Amino acid sequence: MSKITMKTPLVEMDGDEMTRILWEIIKEKLILPYVDLRTEYYDLGLKHRDETNDQVTIDSAEATKRLGVAVKCATITPNADRVKEYNLKQMWKSPNGTIRAILDGTVFRTPITVRGIEPCVKNWEKPITLARHAYGDIYKNVEMRIPGPGKAELVYTDPDGNETRELIHEFKGPGVVQGVHNLDNSIESFAKACFQFALDEKKDLWFGTKDTISKTYDARFREIFDSIYGSQFKEKFDAAGITYFFTLIDDAVARIMKSKGGMIWACKNYDGDVMSDMVSSAFGSLAMMTSVLVSPGGFYEYEAAHGTVQRHYYKHLKGEETSTNPVATIFAWTGALRKRGELDSLAELSEFADRLEKATLDTIGEGIMTKDLALITTLPSSEVQTRNTEGFIESIAERL
Repeated sequence: MSKITMKTPLVEMDGDEMTRILWEIIKEKLILPYVDLRTEYYDLGLKHRDETNDQVTIDSAEATKRLGVAVKCATITPNADRVKEYNLKQMWKSPNGTIRAILDGTVFRTPITVRGIEPCVKNWEKPITLARHAYGDIYKNVEMRIPGPGKAELVYTDPDGNETRELIHEFKGPGVVQGVHNLDNSIESFAKACFQFALDEKKDLWFGTKDTISKTYDARFREIFDSIYGSQFKEKFDAAGITYFFTLIDDAVARIMKSKGGMIWACKNYDGDVMSDMVSSAFGSLAMMTSVLVSPGGFYEYEAAHGTVQRHYYKHLKGEETSTNPVATIFAWTGALRKRGELDSLAELSEFADRLEKATLDTIGEGIMTKDLALITTLPSSEVQTRNTEGFIESIAERL
């Protein structure tokens, strides 16, 4: 049969470890037989990032701004152990953080629900979408080890050289200090994206910060959200029959756990990182969650919300069998292909993405799944067939 022809390439960001293995199998078995795939390829594997002094990460983000749609494999954010393991020049920052800072925007993450995989929070009847701010906080931080007694200060110098100082701490001995920042225009973009996404999805929007403690930093988020909601979105929300709800982040967590789900939960960058993992795990698996970065410039970057599955990768290197869940990585590809089809008016490309997602979910619903899902499924054991990594993808290919 003839393959679906693409008009514009995707930005393809390859990654690390087991997800890099999945990446190639997914392309080979599920995409290339049906799509004349066009991509602009960037190797974001840790070794290549180190070789290029992380320039490849910056280049991939700039390419996304040029081409509009990217699909990204999971990547390693190195810690001290990884620096030794890979013999790195330095401890490079999170590639996701770098890309998000360049594109600016909001990450929307939603659990992938399927027959036989029930949320462990029994009252959750509908998926909870996490809206995560994609700029600043610890992902653009500056850190310093304090060797001994002395004072650490925040210093702002205006263009005329005038200084404003705020004491952080008077150290009596060794310690650590960290500086984080954010930008009004980025917070504004975050707020607008959340309100617009809520209108598009016709879902309530919740937002929480710790403005009782962080009376300037977190309070600024609340001020901007309240202002934009009141001036631009309140009447639209009222007309749509949806609500905007602000509360403290700890109160939001307590309320979410007792809710029925179905809302969009907006979080600051780090809060969103943690809470999206909590929500995805509670709905079934970290490998069962979509993730898309939506930029105010109209750029989209699709990725899996989980990590590089290091433990399975080491087993794979030893020649041992793995049963790694590829669903989130498959849905990263389908999300990018669908958006590319929408932007290029290629209905058959978008329809192919729909079919691939259906084939994936039908495979699981029929009881064929990877080990992580087999351990938590509510399907009768007589219906469940556990497959290894490649066997599960081949089962999807049969239905596709």
